[in-house]
Amino acid sequence: MPGKNAFYAQSGGVTAVINASACGVIETARANRGKIGKVFAGRNGIIGALREDLIDTSKESKANIRGLLTTPSGAFGSCRHKLKSLENNRAEYERLIEVFKAHDIGYFFYNGGGDSADTCLKVSQLSESMGYPLQAIHVPKTIDNDLPLTDNCPGFGSVAKYIAISTKEAAMDVASMCETSTKVFILEAMGRHAGWIAAAGGLAAEKEGDAPHIILFPEIAFDREKFLAKVERTVKKQGFCVIVASEGAQYADGTFLAESGLKDAFGHSQLGGLAPTLAQMVKDELGYKYHWAVADYLQRSARHIASQTDVDQAYALGKAAVEFALDGDNAVMPCIVRGKGKRYTWSIGKAPLDKVANVEKMMPRNYITRDGFGITQAGRDYLAPLIVGEAYPEYRKGMPQYVTLKNAPVPRKLKKRFSI
Repeated sequence: MPGKNAFYAQSGGVTAVINASACGVIETARANRGKIGKVFAGRNGIIGALREDLIDTSKESKANIRGLLTTPSGAFGSCRHKLKSLENNRAEYERLIEVFKAHDIGYFFYNGGGDSADTCLKVSQLSESMGYPLQAIHVPKTIDNDLPLTDNCPGFGSVAKYIAISTKEAAMDVASMCETSTKVFILEAMGRHAGWIAAAGGLAAEKEGDAPHIILFPEIAFDREKFLAKVERTVKKQGFCVIVASEGAQYADGTFLAESGLKDAFGHSQLGGLAPTLAQMVKDELGYKYHWAVADYLQRSARHIASQTDVDQAYALGKAAVEFALDGDNAVMPCIVRGKGKRYTWSIGKAPLDKVANVEKMMPRNYITRDGFGITQAGRDYLAPLIVGEAYPEYRKGMPQYVTLKNAPVPRKLKKRFSI
């Protein structure tokens, strides 16, 4: 007789490799059919559970599930919906348990970042208080690379590779035109409070003088005069200046250079427009011709240039989540542990969710150069292994072949509907 069913959901901003984690979860569960029944996925993340809008992954072929390894974005749909505290919104958590009971779900795998870790922990706590046995395992994912207790986060390695390569290629373009045209190029990367993604642009520089010449980190207070002076010195010496700027760049008082005044569903300030803000600053003060670009969704969806290391780790963490659950673990997160030798190695560890939820891991100061505009050798040593290896999808007629799932619905069992 098969065991309890499992529920899997994707949360927050998707990545080039989040589906690899889904593949790891589903394939490992299928390999343990005697212990785990079906894997149901939430359509559009946790709201799929609240609405009892579940997807039956058992309807998908083995080939389609395997195809998730090379398919970007969220195959089951994601969402930005943060469950409030148990005290302020117990109804949502009780609804989850109600749906899980109705569908005989005993395993909860939540694939996301810090807010998702918090939700996973609260679901675990509530199930225990309600006397409903449920093992809640968080599967880490965030391009921001800001989860604690894990060396790095799935999704980050591929974004880092994209930013590093884009910086290098754009710099070659600018260098070839700078004598009579563009002098300054600015690439805006994601990263609200932590500058990991912008830092990865530093991997493009292989020798003295190589771009990027300036990296702006949220961790380093922005100084307008120092920034403009650095741009001017660089243009005079190199002929051009390439800048990689984290969207979360901020002044000493904590004000973002590019804050829109709006909030997202998680309550975070919405950012945007840093690159044109910096470009206009350069134009007004120095008069240089400029170009700018915002990597935006391109950086996190670029599966065509994903890091093999990232893909392998994303799958391994999804697999480990199921194995941890089968071993009886609850309220934990599988994590990446970096080996201590000179040659890069990694293994899977285990972190308690109460130490992960609502904690952001910033760039260590020793990864950033003294002037605050670049990465040190220590930063390079940390970043470099994470972009190694190419994991190209299959191409046909020049286009990558990505999987589209059937996403067959699971028949509803509850009469009561739940509005969000």
